[in-house]
Amino acid sequence: MPEISLLLPSVLQPLAGGQPVLSTPADGPVTVGHLLDAVAADYAVLGRRLRDETGALRRFVNIYVGGDEVRRLQGLETEVAPGQEVLVIQSVAGG
Repeated sequence: MPEISLLLPSVLQPLAGGQPVLSTPADGPVTVGHLLDAVAADYAVLGRRLRDETGALRRFVNIYVGGDEVRRLQGLETEVAPGQEVLVIQSVAGG
């Protein structure tokens, strides 16, 4: 079955058992929200780092599909096709 891959930055990999890529089977397009639900089912702490209590993406988390940030597309309703990669970037603030 085709898969959709979620690529994680090194700062989030420990929350996914050290894995740089998480894959989920998909027999058709799924939304980014559905993909994040699947990730949270296996890695609850990672899920909480990506989305807040309301289910919205956290301010410092950017997710890219096809090179475009999902907030500029349809947000969590952005569709991802099997075989596509979804890239997670976590902004790091410093002082």
